[in-house]
Amino acid sequence: MRGLLFCLVVVFSSFVSPPKESQILVFTKTAGFRHESIEVGVETLKALGIENQFAITHTENAEVFNYRNLKRYDAVIFLNTTGDVLNAEQEQAFEKYINKGGSFMGIHAATDTEFEWPWFNKLVGAYFLDHPKQQTATINRVIRSHPATKHLPNQWQRYDEWYNFKSMNKQVNVLLMLDETSYEGGKNGAFHPIAWCHEFDGGRAFYTGLGHTVASYSEPEFKKHLLGGILYCLNR
Repeated sequence: MRGLLFCLVVVFSSFVSPPKESQILVFTKTAGFRHESIEVGVETLKALGIENQFAITHTENAEVFNYRNLKRYDAVIFLNTTGDVLNAEQEQAFEKYINKGGSFMGIHAATDTEFEWPWFNKLVGAYFLDHPKQQTATINRVIRSHPATKHLPNQWQRYDEWYNFKSMNKQVNVLLMLDETSYEGGKNGAFHPIAWCHEFDGGRAFYTGLGHTVASYSEPEFKKHLLGGILYCLNR
């Protein structure tokens, strides 16, 4: 009887497929300022993927933004993109991808991208205005239960480049807020979101304003923050 049970377990196990690995496209094309942290950011995302069952495809080639290709991916990440990086046809393909249930994640300079594309403004959640010098600031956690924030303290002090924003989408769910009294140069006042998420136009989106510096991508708390954003985009 034990031998039969063992055989059944072995046979059953051979038919059980491993969990499907999620596919993520990381896009880093720049048509303006180029961040020194892009390369280390890509490597950090790849390492997170190895540990968490998702595969990263990295590109700076905007030609991959056709729907036939995009539909292969569970999420698309704009990592420190800047300027006008997609043409009109590529923009339409990306809109269709989101309409069909795709997910978008923007890191730092993703808000310094595509200023002439109103749909993208709504998707990413805001546009970059300007920034003061890099310095330490206090971040207040707004939502505790989100995978991108649940590991963080209620007040988080960290060093980065802190964006001021314009054209903010007030429909997003704010996850983290900057305390402008804790640093110099803030222009958004008492309401200064720095990370948010929302369901949008058939898909979902997550944005974090953190991630300018090279050092950011070796910080355990920041890496968990990125991972949480990815897990949200993958609906895990």
